[in-house]
Order: sequence, then structure tokens, then C-alpha cells
Amino acid sequence: MFKKILFLLFIVYIVWFIFFSNHYPYNISLKAPDNFWGVTFSPKFAEELDLDWKEVYLATLDDLEVKNIRLPIYWDDIEKNEGEYDFSTYDYILDEGSKRNVKYIVNIGWRLPRWPECHTPIWLEDEDISSIKNKSLIMIKTVMERYKDREEIIVWQVENEPLLNSFGICPDGDLEFLKKEINFVKSIDDRPIIISASGELSSWKKEAELGDVFATTMYRTVWTKYFGYFKYPLPAWFYRLKAKIANKDVNDIIISELQAEPWVPQNGNMIDLSVLEQDKSLSLDQFKANLQFAINTGFKQTYLWGVEWWYWRKVNGDISFWSTAKNLF
Repeated sequence: MFKKILFLLFIVYIVWFIFFSNHYPYNISLKAPDNFWGVTFSPKFAEELDLDWKEVYLATLDDLEVKNIRLPIYWDDIEKNEGEYDFSTYDYILDEGSKRNVKYIVNIGWRLPRWPECHTPIWLEDEDISSIKNKSLIMIKTVMERYKDREEIIVWQVENEPLLNSFGICPDGDLEFLKKEINFVKSIDDRPIIISASGELSSWKKEAELGDVFATTMYRTVWTKYFGYFKYPLPAWFYRLKAKIANKDVNDIIISELQAEPWVPQNGNMIDLSVLEQDKSLSLDQFKANLQFAINTGFKQTYLWGVEWWYWRKVNGDISFWSTAKNLF
């Protein structure tokens, strides 16, 4: 009888945590080690928010004073026509960052951050998957040959969550091709390689064995078509346990993508969400709780997801997220 009561209480707690609890953790100090924070910057997403991406980027550098940036170089941005490359956007980003002593993770490949995950050039949409993969290697080589002499690039990230099959408009992950990509990148440049995995939807086992550096994404409140908004009932020690099982030292793991913007429901658009709807997955209190959660994992470094959205909120009259982030950097 006692065991049944305990089990029932456990179930009640999980339901309460997922659907009714407001924020976790509750003790917020935001005291992080030096060089702990960075951001992912996406000019593509800034434009989706109807922002001038250069304005957002320069504010990120000069107002927030960010010194660590993860930069995805989107295939459909740089090669709009087969064999014709335009690197002007990324030249600008790296040039301005170099002036300010910014260090970069440069994310290369077909599957990169931001929906639809696989950023396929229009001219490739009717090609078979095998052909696209082979042409992606040509693109990767072209990117690396252009930027491998840039001292501000400290590491390459190959693909993004490459073995995650449950999210994005992408073919299923291909472990053997991923290994081929890694070896191909190593043949061009000897900088370390990051391989990432979902913090909640992956065991980390395969990804942790592949790269020089392992990175995890980390989301706290998501939206599903079955449950609506859903909060993962996972404590910080859960991620440390996963690291131990994957035989990785927590001091060497980075959080490549910490949720610091709202989760957009299926087929939605961020700028169409009301503030009330945005707050359901990322209120200011939840933002701070997520920051503290990342600190509590004990991982080496954290790159925040959402700098473009903080700026969007700022230009639309709410400076609270931008100001909170500014205090971090």
C-alpha cells in the first residue's frame, strides 16, 4: 500500500511539474565561470523577424559585448546557384568580429540550426539524397578553403544534431556519412571538430564518440501537438549522469544551444505570437531559470539561442531580455 501511495505521489509530482509549475530552478544567482556564455547568431533568422541582420549583429557585438559566437553558414545562403558562391554576409560577420576579438564556432554542413534544419538550395530540391550529400562535401570544402586561415575560428561544428530523426525536414541521420564528413573536414584543417546531440531526445552515445568536442542542445519548455506546452521534468544532474554514461567529462562538454527564446507551435511564426503566448514557454523568469539551469549542469560553456529575438523584443518596447543578457556578458 505504501509503495502504491509513493508511486501515485510521484505521478502527481511529474504532472504538476510538466504542466503547472512555473520555473525551475528557483534559486537564481547567475554566477557563472569566466568565458561561460556565448550566442548562436543567425542572419537568416534575424531577417525572418523583419530585422536588419547587420543592426542586430553589431548590437550583439557592441552593446551586449558578446565574445563567443556559434555561426551557422547556410548552404542556401552562399550557393543560390550551383557553383556560384557569395560569402559577403559571412565575410562581414567574421571581419567585424575579428576587430573585436570574438571567437567563433563555425557550423558547416547541410543540417544546421534553425528551421527547417536542412537548408537545401532550391537548385537541389529535385536531387536524390545521395547526390545532395556528395555535393554538400564540395560546399564544405569551399567554405573551409575560404575561412581556414581565420584565427578567430577556433573550432568547426560538423552538422547540427546530425543523428536526430524526430525534428526538422531532413532525411534520417546517416552515421557512416557523418564519419565520412568528419574525416573529410580533418583532411582540410586540423582544428577541433564539434559533434552535437539533443539533450532530451538522444542518449549521446554515438555522437560523443565521434568528435573532438561533444556539444548538447538543451530545451526546457517545448510544444507538442499531443500535450501543447510541455516542460521537461529533468534536473541538471540528469545531464551530468548522461555525460558519465557516455564517458564524457562534464568539464569538456559545451551547451551549443540553450533555449533562450520561446518555442513556436507547429507551423507558427515567432512574430505572429502574442507576448502572452511567447511567455508560455519563455517568460523573463523562465529565461533566468534556464540560464541558471545551464550553470548548474557544470558544463564548460553555454551558447544561448535567441539573441535575434531578444533584439526583436527590444525594438518592440520590451528591453528586459536584452538587459538581462547584457548583464551576463
